[in-house]
Amino acid sequence: MIRKVLIANRGEIALRIVRACQELGVRSVAVYSDADAQAPHVREADEAVHIGPAPASESYLRGDHLIAVAKQVGADAIHPGYGFLSEREWFARAVRDAGLIWIGPPAEAIAAMGSKTAARTLAISAGTPVVPGTTTPLRDAGEAAATAAQFGYPVLLKAAAGGGGKGMRVVREAGEIASALASAQREAKNAFGDDAVYVEKYIEGPRHVEIQVLADAHGNCIALGERECSIQRRHQKMVEEAPSVAVSPELRKRMGDAAVAAAKAAGYVNAGTCEFLLDKNGDFYFLEMNTRIQVEHPVTELVMGIDLVQWQLRIASGERLPVLESPQPKGWAIECRITSEDPANGFLPSTGRIAHLHLPSGPGVRWDGGIEVGSVVGLSYDPMLAKLIVFAPTREAAIARMERALKELVIDGVETSREFHLRVMADADYRAGRVDIQWLESRLPTLLAQQAPAETRAAAAIAAALLADRERGGRRVAATPEGTASVASTSTSPAGTTGRAGGSSTWAQLARLESLRS
Repeated sequence: MIRKVLIANRGEIALRIVRACQELGVRSVAVYSDADAQAPHVREADEAVHIGPAPASESYLRGDHLIAVAKQVGADAIHPGYGFLSEREWFARAVRDAGLIWIGPPAEAIAAMGSKTAARTLAISAGTPVVPGTTTPLRDAGEAAATAAQFGYPVLLKAAAGGGGKGMRVVREAGEIASALASAQREAKNAFGDDAVYVEKYIEGPRHVEIQVLADAHGNCIALGERECSIQRRHQKMVEEAPSVAVSPELRKRMGDAAVAAAKAAGYVNAGTCEFLLDKNGDFYFLEMNTRIQVEHPVTELVMGIDLVQWQLRIASGERLPVLESPQPKGWAIECRITSEDPANGFLPSTGRIAHLHLPSGPGVRWDGGIEVGSVVGLSYDPMLAKLIVFAPTREAAIARMERALKELVIDGVETSREFHLRVMADADYRAGRVDIQWLESRLPTLLAQQAPAETRAAAAIAAALLADRERGGRRVAATPEGTASVASTSTSPAGTTGRAGGSSTWAQLARLESLRS
């Protein structure tokens, strides 16, 4: 077993890895920038090392420095988490060349799957179905137009080295192809340092369904079911669940076999995810492989009864997989990404200091967070604060549990996506499973236009005022029917949230804060 791991990441995923190490008896080393000096993952790790200023380019993205720190503290392995350097082939290779263990796939597998065009070629060679399209980057607008005409409009231009929707454009008619290609290339160059763009046939109304795979160094690879990730805004996932309402046991087996074939073709080892589009006819197409642990891995852990992060460590230590047959999921899990964004104002980032935090609890509720009271939320990093995950025997019960947990959650100090998630959970289409990757974009105006009842808005104003009163030392407050307070004036947003009350379950928050003030 690995003895000491340097965690080359921050926030909730760093804390998640710390906990996995603790349960395996492995020492953990956190790293932190100036902005993260007081972060929970720094305190919970066995050791912590300062690595530079807040900008990631001067701290978390300095691979050479991270390797030097690992050697300095006597770590024998590095876990990259997700994001930052987790899918950089050169970093995985440098870690290995430094005599350290890389807790992830081989550098060669990252390189093979790191380019979308190369991954498509590999998937085709493994017999995995792919979306009709090219396997080499487009040379110019003329080639793009000819290729698009071959497949038929609409088509999708995609950055070969990309992800997260960067360098991606939907083109619905020939007159748009030249400008769309130039725009995609510019964005790809800025985001990834590579302007290579290829073209795929655009599939209308598919679901985004991904398959978790786990492979050891002894040639064994299994699929661990699917995750439904269709609730997306601008190609960014917001709600994930496992399993998917659209996947039968027979389809799960076929998708799992396809994912395993693609992983084996790449010489894959450790945890990874194959992403697919699933159309309305039940046909699926390989998109890409994420060569790291996913943000949404907890939903798979809950329905499969396996700790994926611990198995990353075990596999990196040379252990064999405990089973060789892909299991079936049991129960239902849903994850909501809690971000420091204001849905009522176009999801603008929100900054500030966490003044009050009340976490949900009870049966089947899991909180993977990287914040606490006093945490400062800035603009240096991704806006995701935490993940709220629930597990229940059925999807209906899981939705009800998520609603209850969201209502319990109180985050004061920054605006969050909590209210948005409550509205998704209450939506009739979502509850019926009638979603695809375009659903949220079309439904968003309606979701955000909904108003909270007047008494709820007033209660939220009182709650915010009581908190302000408590922090000022106990001055009494008075609230008006319009939802304003004489001590701490608040303004109600279109989303029904008020000031710094965070849009919480307002009557429950009111009772809690009144109790605290008394």
